[in-house]
Amino acid sequence: MNSELQKQHENMGCKEIDEHLKKMFQGQARQDRFDVTKALFQCKMGVRDSVGTHVLKMIGYIENLERLGFPLGQELTTDLILQSLPDSYEQFVLNYNMNEIDKTLPELLGMLRTAEINMKKAKPVSPILMVHKGKEKAKGSKKTKVGPKSHLEPKSIALMKKKSTVKEGKCHHCGKAGHWRRNCPSYIEGL
Repeated sequence: MNSELQKQHENMGCKEIDEHLKKMFQGQARQDRFDVTKALFQCKMGVRDSVGTHVLKMIGYIENLERLGFPLGQELTTDLILQSLPDSYEQFVLNYNMNEIDKTLPELLGMLRTAEINMKKAKPVSPILMVHKGKEKAKGSKKTKVGPKSHLEPKSIALMKKKSTVKEGKCHHCGKAGHWRRNCPSYIEGL
């Protein structure tokens, strides 16, 4: 205790000293708690950051809250850490929640470090599997389509056209009109 504080509390009992110190420093503790909770709840891991340093920083905030007299539960702290991870850890979070894994914070840190190493070892997605967005057209470069719009024709007209092409076609196997080779009786018998 500071010498000035000792002089102030020389004539007081233990209970009076405790109450007096709480009155003096409780506002500061509240501000400290506010700052720590704000930092904890806004903590997000960057895509290029190390998961180890990120989780250790969050564990430090959680331990500071415990020292200030406001411990968070194990499940809440785990949820806060998992929610602060980037999208690249989505599969890990899904697996953790699906298997209802219940680990301490140091064990969770070890699991996340292992996942980070495995993700770095994994091969990057091949360009064949990647989908690229199409380019948007500039406002002035709209082209008008010329010609018939077959997708706007009524269904009955489209069906009539299909039926007429079947009757007009000739079989490549027997040479007769009215059917194609896949429906030709003599071709089917020969198979």
